[in-house]
Amino acid sequence: MDKHIEKIQKYLHNGRAEDMDNRIERLRKYIDEILLNMKDTEERRCAYLHLYGVSQACAMIALKRNQNVELATMAGMLHDLHSYKTMNTENHAEKGAVLARQILEELSLTTEDETDLICSAILNHSSKAITHSSFDEVLKDADVLQHCLYNTLFPVMEHEKCRYQKLLTEFGILQNL
Repeated sequence: MDKHIEKIQKYLHNGRAEDMDNRIERLRKYIDEILLNMKDTEERRCAYLHLYGVSQACAMIALKRNQNVELATMAGMLHDLHSYKTMNTENHAEKGAVLARQILEELSLTTEDETDLICSAILNHSSKAITHSSFDEVLKDADVLQHCLYNTLFPVMEHEKCRYQKLLTEFGILQNL
């Protein structure tokens, strides 16, 4: 299985193995090991789509808002990992922040300040009705964006409508819900 993952990673990087040692790829490799061990294939598919979808949305929103793209990408990758790893969503934001800190420290990927920034975003990502730091808001908005774009034929959840409409406006998309 490791050879398969390496092959995919090299393909994604046009064969440049040196790019695979950056912090995002080191974290992705760690997360992939967790996801690959999920027994339920449907939940595994959802985990990949959601975690990496939110991660990419974080990158796009962070670029637009002049936030740290690398750290935002990492926050997106980690934000719901606890839920998928344990198949338990109870207090998932709090438990997710704890797991994220453990992973970042175990892999020595981030400074203490960077870890605090990522973990704050994860801790606060479910509090969509409250405004937190600019960095925290990137993850919240990316989470909403992924939920809403997962299948555009699904109705937007009521508690995400306002945030989603603001995102559409921010990106110059003139569509009212």
